[in-house]
Formats: sequence, C-alpha cells, structure tokens
Amino acid sequence: MYPEDLRYSSEHEWVKVEGNKARIGVTHYAQSELGDVVFVDLPSVGDTLVAGQAFAVIESVKSVSDVYAPVSGTVVAVNDRLSDSPELINQSPYEDGWIVEVELSDPSELDNLMTADEYRASVAGEEADGGED
Repeated sequence: MYPEDLRYSSEHEWVKVEGNKARIGVTHYAQSELGDVVFVDLPSVGDTLVAGQAFAVIESVKSVSDVYAPVSGTVVAVNDRLSDSPELINQSPYEDGWIVEVELSDPSELDNLMTADEYRASVAGEEADGGED
C-alpha cells in the first residue's frame, strides 16, 4: 500500500526521485480519506514549488483539499490526464495518479521526508485517532 522506493510527507504526499527530478502525488491514505476525486486544479509547467506550500487543489465528493509540496523545485511535467480523469488519483495513486514532476532545487529536503515504514507508522497513529491531525 506504501511503496518502499518512495518518500512520504506528513501531509500525505509521496515523492519518487529519479536523478534530480521528483514525481509527486498523494498517498493511498490521502485518496481514501478524500473519497471520490472529481477535479484536480493543477499547477503549470514552469511554476516554482516551495516545500510546505500548497501547489494544487483536489476536489472530491466530500471536500476540497490543498496538496502541499513535499520538496521545492520547478515544475517540469504535469499529469494532464487528471484534467479528464481525476479519478486516477483514487484508482492508481502511485502510478497513473501522479500530479507533477519537478526538478529539485534543494535535494537535501528529501532528508525531511519519511520512509515507507515511518509513514506507515504515522498513518496507523492517525487512524487510531480517528483520522484527525
């Protein structure tokens, strides 16, 4: 449910690093908490993401939620498939449901993210608290 080769943020985003690029999406836990995703407001290629700041919005049948940048960088690719098929976030959060790819501006920020085991423990704690932060 939480791939070992990814890094995770406390805001429930995942990061897959390949060289100096990072693909970003929301975790299985996040999509399950959101419910059925009906719209994604995406950033544009060339936008600058700052770690900890919102860069996208996901609307579901239950709520509207910001997506926070787990790392800083320049957007080099956007998953345009989400415009027509936002449900990909629910169906395939780690593969087809990715949101953006960025060129990392500060790779050391990856050290602030959790491993799969750490994230799994974090989510288990939230589920025990009824999903509240």
